Amino acid sequence: MSDFNKALQVGRPPNVARLFPNSRALIVSGKFIDLAMLARGRAICMAANGRSHIVIRGALRAAQKANSALIIEIARSEGGAGAYCAVNYWNIARQVDAVCNEMSITIPVAVHADHYGIKKAADIPFARQEIPTLFEWGITSIAIDASHMPDDDNLLASIDLHALAPDWAGYETEVGEIKGKQGLSTVEEALFLIRGLNAHNIFPNWIALNNGTTHGIEASDLGIQTDLTADIHEALAPYKVSGAQHGTSGNSSDRLREIRDRTRTTKANVATALQMISWGVDVNDYGNAILDADGNFKKVGTEGVTAALWDEMTAYAATKGWKKGDFKKLNLPFENKILGQPAEIRERMARRVEDFTYNMMTKVFNSADTAPMIIDAILSAGSYDPGTRAERLEDPSEWTVEKIREKAPIASDKGPAGNFED
Repeated sequence: MSDFNKALQVGRPPNVARLFPNSRALIVSGKFIDLAMLARGRAICMAANGRSHIVIRGALRAAQKANSALIIEIARSEGGAGAYCAVNYWNIARQVDAVCNEMSITIPVAVHADHYGIKKAADIPFARQEIPTLFEWGITSIAIDASHMPDDDNLLASIDLHALAPDWAGYETEVGEIKGKQGLSTVEEALFLIRGLNAHNIFPNWIALNNGTTHGIEASDLGIQTDLTADIHEALAPYKVSGAQHGTSGNSSDRLREIRDRTRTTKANVATALQMISWGVDVNDYGNAILDADGNFKKVGTEGVTAALWDEMTAYAATKGWKKGDFKKLNLPFENKILGQPAEIRERMARRVEDFTYNMMTKVFNSADTAPMIIDAILSAGSYDPGTRAERLEDPSEWTVEKIREKAPIASDKGPAGNFED
């Protein structure tokens, strides 16, 4: 029996095995992704936001070509109950599984619920109901993001809601909303969150920071603050948590390589770039959309959606008053129209995503040939759960609710209000 077949037998989590009993898609816990990038060293796994079925297809083909591990994810704003995408928390695993089987994809892929946002205490009761359903529908990794709240409330909500995720699942936490140069995360805030989780036997695979980047179209040349990121990751080293880099679209390849080489980052989200590339928008070498003199997106005539559909999409956006970053809202009303285009159009859309993603994996993120490392890790563990590489260092008696309130860092500037979830 091949190693791949052995990994299929033991490496798929229980929810995946139950949902897809006859599948040959190697959908795995996010924990294995983190372990493989650490084993490779100076490597980052792309977390491709599957805002459309076409993006999912292109990213999976690129990973297969690069022999790279992959994360396919969707954020709550993109794919939650109030989503602006047709791909959502409850159908994304089914789409990944179907594409893997259709195209004989054999690389390991985790399916991640990104940015499950908690903005206030009143959101928690509903989250207790909804989070278990994500795993019932095939999610294998989750980011519980209460970073919108003060640090003590963030920690307490994270402790509360983490219990709803299976022990085998990958887990990401967050401190500081991702919103550019304002409200930057600090070492103190990150340590407070990770130490408090550690005291409660919660060991995140990843922590996301506000380290100077933004989601969406990057208009600033500030971007990721590598020194800040490295300092925070170094302070967290005893707790064996890796970094998740959000908002990569618009950051140059050189800057992303610097994050790869100088920090403990093993996961990087790519969302807006893949959306724009699939549509046929003209982009620079790192996926940032190029605008014309009037500030409108430039469409490459022979790439992406048909010219007629692009005209319809831009006209629809105009009626809504949508500009630049608001174009993401086109995903939901136009997904069916995109899938209803001729096969050759769909193919060129997926191929454009594939080419960009393959280049990122092989020339920027250094994740090529990490797929066999995950298969080896699964066989070594003999399980879908590799366990945790961290251990409890903190005294639980020092991290009660009352002491968490006392220890919380003095409220820092969280930056401007707004939607920064994807």
